[in-house]
Amino acid sequence: MEKQDSKRMPLVSVIITCYNQALFLQEAVASVWQQEYPAVEVVVVDDGSVDATGEVAAQCGGINYLHQYNQGLSAARNTGIRNSRGELLMFLDADDWLLPGAISTNVRYMQQHPQLAFVSGGHDKVFEDVNLVKPDITSVTDDHYRRLLQGNYIGMHATVMYRRWVFDEFQYDTSLNCCEDYDLYLKIARKYPVLHHTERLAAYRLHTANMSANVPKMLTAVLLVLDRQQRFLNSAADKNSWLKGKKVWKNYYTKELYTRLKQKKTAATKKELHTFLKYRPTFILKYLLTTMAAVIKTIVKKHAPAFSLRWLHQMGLYKSGIPGVGCVAPGDFNRVTPFSKEFGYNRGGPVDRYYIEKFLDNEAASIRGRALEIGDNEYTMRFGGSAITRSDILHINDRNPNATIIGDISDAPHIPDNTFDCIVLTQTLHLIYDFKGALSTCHRILKPGGTLLLTVPGITPIDHGEWKETWYWSFTDKVMRRLMAETFPGGAAEVNAYGNVYVATAFLYGMGLPEVPRQKLDHHDPHYQVIVSVKAQKAAVR
Repeated sequence: MEKQDSKRMPLVSVIITCYNQALFLQEAVASVWQQEYPAVEVVVVDDGSVDATGEVAAQCGGINYLHQYNQGLSAARNTGIRNSRGELLMFLDADDWLLPGAISTNVRYMQQHPQLAFVSGGHDKVFEDVNLVKPDITSVTDDHYRRLLQGNYIGMHATVMYRRWVFDEFQYDTSLNCCEDYDLYLKIARKYPVLHHTERLAAYRLHTANMSANVPKMLTAVLLVLDRQQRFLNSAADKNSWLKGKKVWKNYYTKELYTRLKQKKTAATKKELHTFLKYRPTFILKYLLTTMAAVIKTIVKKHAPAFSLRWLHQMGLYKSGIPGVGCVAPGDFNRVTPFSKEFGYNRGGPVDRYYIEKFLDNEAASIRGRALEIGDNEYTMRFGGSAITRSDILHINDRNPNATIIGDISDAPHIPDNTFDCIVLTQTLHLIYDFKGALSTCHRILKPGGTLLLTVPGITPIDHGEWKETWYWSFTDKVMRRLMAETFPGGAAEVNAYGNVYVATAFLYGMGLPEVPRQKLDHHDPHYQVIVSVKAQKAAVR
């Protein structure tokens, strides 16, 4: 994208707070300078770090570096505000980074809606220890204050862009040692218009040093922030949202704490037990029973009747082997409606994305040269990177300003033969009625030796939103092998299926990717195909 004239653009101040995160600081600063938006200043606030933060900052050219004695995150951000000049402000923690286009995207929304106090968007969660990226995208179009009362749908403060006048009235509360961003969102959204979009703007690195890892501390803080809003609730709808939010946070954090304790297999601390006792007393019994599960199972199997086995299943303690008839415990799946009708986007991202992105990562070497992708080129650039010499985007109509080719891939005679080294066609074929025509086009426009990387849904919910009228098909590995033999004669095709009964069930119920353990995702059972992938290579010229 060609850079615009900075004289006609508002200055954006990106305030990076850092406390003993020298290891990541340079990457955070680089992510700002790599933005195509030119009118930017970077303010780094070192909150009393005792590592090499100062030395690293000195190597980062063009920044305004400030050092203060350790006062906490809120105070560091307030220092950054006072020492910045921008009309618009964004905040970035030193261990996170901005995605390409983040600043220009938010500036565009702010210019289109001059009444807004802030705009926010989606982000990626990056689990570096398991090399996994999960998009976190929530769609919120109105009633922002009440939606925030029900939960922090923003999730990551680096996606938020504020107008400077906001901080003439509000500051980060230095009495809060966490959830200070949530507190600020609520204060602003209660009085002024805000907007949220679903474009991904930043990457949130998750590791054990994150403040959010301290569950009792986070739960206490978030309930305190909500309690501060109680006196401002002016309607029954406000109060209902507030009560719902308190319930949501208690359930979320107590369940999170219970899960972590089970995974750690270590004794709970007094604070953790007190959290259960105060907010979810039933978890105390469940936790204690879990720690003694092996002994209980042995005794019950030997001496107790069938109804006791059923009780153990319901408590989640007896899971070895197949339950007997009448002993199945449906638990949270005992319902006829899903948890989410948005494919899990509002619960951390779709389960099927794990297989799609793992497939593309494994085949990244094929994403090279001149590449074509449908709708956008996110996967092309993410997995192809510097190996891409030209990236084309095909869109069905001219509503996509980034499209370089307009047309229907099932009938596109205007696209020349033998043009592309690679075509990335993920989760698209099921939306095309003449899917055989689409595959024929792909074969025709690939160069000899070029590669088609394709994924299709197998077991899946059916969209009733944007794609309701064009959702036609599901596929199996068997039919994809036959299709490849027909449409790629003389070429090579590798077809794989991913999923199992647990993952298929989780996907149908709308569970989010973070809710499914990786060991379950990595177990493949061909009887339950959630995603089918195809790597097809056009025959080379002899």
